[in-house]
Amino acid sequence: MIGLSDLAGAWRLTRVIEDRRAGLTGQLTGTCRWVPDGPGLRQEEVGVLTYGSAPPMQASRVYLWRADGDGLAVFFEDGRPFHRLGPGRTADRHWCDPDTYDVTYDLGGWPVWQQAWTVTGPRKDALIVSRFAPADAGPGAP
Repeated sequence: MIGLSDLAGAWRLTRVIEDRRAGLTGQLTGTCRWVPDGPGLRQEEVGVLTYGSAPPMQASRVYLWRADGDGLAVFFEDGRPFHRLGPGRTADRHWCDPDTYDVTYDLGGWPVWQQAWTVTGPRKDALIVSRFAPADAGPGAP
């Protein structure tokens, strides 16, 4: 199981978004930093997103990570709960009315790892896979 200290620092980020409902694919290339923010870490993503035939656009998002017993709790920037990880628990579900977000973490290649979201519901049908590698990792990393 990873801890906050394992995440702290700079990471390279690649994300592929398969929007099955729209029949479009998006890709994001950027950086992700986990920086101290008092009770835990603040995850700050910044990158360039290409989506279908639209011109590339700047994209960013922020999450808050907190120690939670022997695991980690992830919150939206405004403090609302998002999902949790723990020993033997690398998957979770978040309901965002009216859609469901199921996440699975693959930490087996640490420090290169990935997070896969399957999003289903009346408004969405997508697979979003994010790959993270230390910013100083070699050329074979995302």
